[in-house]
Amino acid sequence: MAFFDIFKKKEKQQENLDKGLERTKQGVFAKIARAIAGKSHVDDDILDNLEEVFITSDVGVETSLRIIDRIKDRVSRDKYVDTAELNNLLCEEITDMLAENNLEASSDPDFKVPEGHHPHVIMVVGVNGVGKTTTIGKLAHHFKEAGNKVMLGAADTFRAAAIEQLDVWGERAGVPVIKQKLGADPASVAFDTLTSAVANDVDVVIIDTAGRLHNNKGLMNELTKIRNVMDRVVPGAPHETLLVLDGSTGQNAYEQARQFVAATKVNELAITKLDGTAKGGVVIGISDQFRIPVKYIGLGEGIDDLQVFDRAGFVKSLFGNKI
Repeated sequence: MAFFDIFKKKEKQQENLDKGLERTKQGVFAKIARAIAGKSHVDDDILDNLEEVFITSDVGVETSLRIIDRIKDRVSRDKYVDTAELNNLLCEEITDMLAENNLEASSDPDFKVPEGHHPHVIMVVGVNGVGKTTTIGKLAHHFKEAGNKVMLGAADTFRAAAIEQLDVWGERAGVPVIKQKLGADPASVAFDTLTSAVANDVDVVIIDTAGRLHNNKGLMNELTKIRNVMDRVVPGAPHETLLVLDGSTGQNAYEQARQFVAATKVNELAITKLDGTAKGGVVIGISDQFRIPVKYIGLGEGIDDLQVFDRAGFVKSLFGNKI
């Protein structure tokens, strides 16, 4: 891809990100504007008010305190920080904080497949209603558009609607879906999918799983069984275990993440439905607290409305304009 084309693509992605985060941005800016009203420089009162702003914006208590500590250090170091410079300061410190946590997106922005194994296997987990199957369909579309051969596995066999929904997304993305009858063993579906993928030289396999209640130990154990079966067919699989969280649920997303991380080997996160909520701050908090990369963010219902998470672009969307 020519440099100009890459630049135009990144510019378009940033525009979509700005649009998708508009509600969060408006909410955060309004709160910050109130926090600094009547002040000419950043002082203790503003810092206390900012702490409340972040906590009420679903950034989370621990992460909010970390941000405020960084701002305090910066103000102390620079001696004087004008409130007009505050948004730039927030951009720099939050971006640096995420960078220090080594949370750079681990996937290629053009959805290239990692080297070193074939096929590349992604297992997707999350409770019902978070946009899990929709995210799978969008991933399949993007990977195929990047020139990969893609296959889906319908291992959520507990709901007929789940199999049907994955079928619909498979048709939209133009990729095959391996499935069995309702109530079949999910691990058996995963086995069939990977066996077929190996036989057909597939590049990317994405396995759907049941919308598991995060407090149900028996269902969580099923994930381990699926993982073990896949590893026997493709050593090392799944290479990615992607937990999908609904960004609009705010603090409940933290609890779901906590339970899933404790129960299975989650190594990536996708935060969905950010376009319809003012709770986009949850992305910063979850990234910081769990030390697990947010790999994708969902910004709409369209098949193209899924982006690889770019921490700098995300923070810029929230704080990049003057308050």
